[in-house]
Amino acid sequence: MSEQENPSRDQFKRTMKTRHLVMLSLGGVIGTGLFFNTGYIISTTGAAGTLLAYLIGALVVWLVMVCLGELSVAMPETGAFHVYAARYLSPATGYTVAWLYWLTWTVALGSSFTAAGFCMQYWFPQVPVWIWCLLFCVAIYLLNIISTRFFAEGEFWFSLIKVVTIIAFIVLGAAAMFGFIPLKAGGAAPGLSNLTQHGWLPHGILPIIMTMVAVNFAFSGTELIGIAAGETENPQKVLPLAIRTTVARLIIFFVGTVLVLAALIPMDQAGIVKSPFVVVFEKIGIPYAADIVNFVILTAILSAANSGLYASGRMLWSLANEKTLPRCFARVNKRGVPQLAITVSMLGGVLALLSSVIAPDTVFVALSAISGFAVVAVWLSICASHYMFRRRHLAQGRALSELVYRAPFYPLTPILGFVLCLLACVGLAFDPSQRIALWCGIPFVLLCYAVYAATHKKSQAEEANDAA
Repeated sequence: MSEQENPSRDQFKRTMKTRHLVMLSLGGVIGTGLFFNTGYIISTTGAAGTLLAYLIGALVVWLVMVCLGELSVAMPETGAFHVYAARYLSPATGYTVAWLYWLTWTVALGSSFTAAGFCMQYWFPQVPVWIWCLLFCVAIYLLNIISTRFFAEGEFWFSLIKVVTIIAFIVLGAAAMFGFIPLKAGGAAPGLSNLTQHGWLPHGILPIIMTMVAVNFAFSGTELIGIAAGETENPQKVLPLAIRTTVARLIIFFVGTVLVLAALIPMDQAGIVKSPFVVVFEKIGIPYAADIVNFVILTAILSAANSGLYASGRMLWSLANEKTLPRCFARVNKRGVPQLAITVSMLGGVLALLSSVIAPDTVFVALSAISGFAVVAVWLSICASHYMFRRRHLAQGRALSELVYRAPFYPLTPILGFVLCLLACVGLAFDPSQRIALWCGIPFVLLCYAVYAATHKKSQAEEANDAA
């Protein structure tokens, strides 16, 4: 597609640096799943099973990210993977991927604002949740609407709080494991004894397969690097560095956190309502442990909302830029921000927020199920797009040396990534609590294909009439 056909593309400001890109990706991943759900996973799969599931999840993330890296370095686009899916799979697939991803983050906005309101009620029980929701809506909207650099700085500091907390947690927890810090309740340092107290795999392999699905969702957000490619300084240099450092840090943070949690919390005590982070901080004797973790979870939630509004706004812009939505959504203001696309996405988040209050057992549950399904569907499209991109590149007689960044072990990388993501989708069918994701997600995908076919035929007919 030529520059003339895409007049709005260069209006985005390339203001994101490596630190912004890395923290944007980490901010999308490190959330309440890590802070709360890990205790439940340990209780169902055991310590060794949880570590294995997270290591497999980290492998999937690495496979998807190196595929995305090759695509985004070769073609740094705002909107990224839906553009690649349209170009290398089919226009209808690209359209479907964009709407799936837009819905993922728009629903996340509604749930994030609700959760942030509940966090604030911990300190201010007299203030209604809706007031906090409104305040956070305005704050996140302003962070995104002022400028991309302002958004990136906000996300950098949100994410930094979480990263510092996790590093402190791993260091203090490891010190308590081996007796360098005495436990508050007394007794000997547990070392690694809790890891094998109930056997390596106390409930067998099946719970690990089910946990892999949840772990894939926990790692979602890394693909934000691809969305931000079109607004990054020197993407050929910055994107590979951001991908390498992001994946390495995620493995250290997730696996390190799980190792400390599993070592300090016996399997039969994990999975309780209280956050496992609070339990460990209390065991070590950190004062105000619950307040500290509540604050960190609040920043995690606001960070996810900040990333979510950015991602959903860019998806609407990209759909309009590819001429599948009205051109007004492709306009950016003088600060390089797609103001209308962000505003509409925020309104979608407010509707999701209302549905979480008015119809939590129907509409919001269905939307949330589609949201979870959509993440893995997007990863599937990234692997498939990379496979077709490399094949077409070689079929055109072009040399591999032309690619500044190449995913290693092609074609194994995209194929294995695709298969593991597909297994995660199939795994949903075996979990009654997550099966609704398939019942809602698959019809939504079919609906997107049908809508694209109908609107595309209509636009083709209009173009034919204009030509006549």
